[in-house]
Amino acid sequence: MAEILQKDGTWVFDGDALRLTPGRDKGVGLLRRELGELVVPLGALAGISFEQGKRSGRLRLRLRDGADPLLHATGGRLTEPHDPYQLIVESDRYGVAEYFVDEVRDALTLDQVPAGPVDAYLLPGPSVPLSCSAGDGTASFDGDQVRLEWNWKTEDAKASAGARTIRVEDIVGVEWHPAAGLENGHLRFRVRHAPTKAPPKYDPNAVELWGFKKDPLMALVAAAVQARLPHPAAAAGEPVRPAPRPSGPEPDVPAAGPDHDALLRRLRELGELHRAGVLTDDEFTMAKQAVLRRM
Repeated sequence: MAEILQKDGTWVFDGDALRLTPGRDKGVGLLRRELGELVVPLGALAGISFEQGKRSGRLRLRLRDGADPLLHATGGRLTEPHDPYQLIVESDRYGVAEYFVDEVRDALTLDQVPAGPVDAYLLPGPSVPLSCSAGDGTASFDGDQVRLEWNWKTEDAKASAGARTIRVEDIVGVEWHPAAGLENGHLRFRVRHAPTKAPPKYDPNAVELWGFKKDPLMALVAAAVQARLPHPAAAAGEPVRPAPRPSGPEPDVPAAGPDHDALLRRLRELGELHRAGVLTDDEFTMAKQAVLRRM
C-alpha cells in the first residue's frame, strides 16, 4: 500500500483502487469538500504524474475518457482548488510523491490497463439527493427528476412560468460552464423535443451562474444527472475500441529475473530515501513491506 498525507488531502493506493480524501485546509475547494471521499478503481486510470515546484509540487491523476461522469459533465473546466484529481504536495514529501507515482504506474503496467476511452462509467457520480443554490436559481436532484426554482434575481421572462420539474428520461444532455471573466456561466439541461438557442438568462431549463462561491457546486448536480443518462459512447452507437498495442508480437509476462532485480533496486532506493530523512520510519516500513510482498 502507498499513502501520502498532506494538508490538501490524503491519497491511498492499495493496488486495486485509489482512495482520495480531501483535506480540511482552507485552500481546499468547496466542490472537493462537498464531494467527499472518492474511490477510483485502477481500471479508470489513464496515468499519473508529479510536478515539482520550488515550494510545493502537484500530483495529478488522468482518467480514461468516459470513466467519470463529473469530468464528462464539466468538460475539464474545473479550476484548481475544485479538481479532486489534483493534490498539492509540500516540498519535504517529494520523495513520497515520487514513490506513490511509481507504485501506481507499476500497477497499471502489471495489470495492462489500457489508456483509451471506456464505454461505461467506472465511477458512480455524486450521491443524491442534492441541492444547490447559485446564480439566479436553485437546482435539486433526487435521482429521478430535476427541479429548478427561481429567486428574485431571475429574469421575469423565465420566472413567470414558475418552478420547473424535468424527468431524467426527458433529459438528453447536461452542460456546465463556470463564469469566466465578463462572461457568465450556466448549468443547462437539454430536454428532448425542446431545443433552444436562448441564452441561459432566459432559458427555463438553465440556471445562470455569475461567478460566486457556490457556483462549482452546480457541477455536482450536473454530474449526478450525467451519471444516470446513457453513456456518451452508447448514445453515439459506436463501440469503444481498446487502445492499440505497440506493433510486434504479443508481450509476454516479464521473466522473474529482471523483475526481481527491479524490486531489489527499489529496496535500495527506499533505503537511501529513509537514510536521507525523506521517508519517515513508518513510511519506509510500509513501502518496504509492499515491495517484499511483490517479491
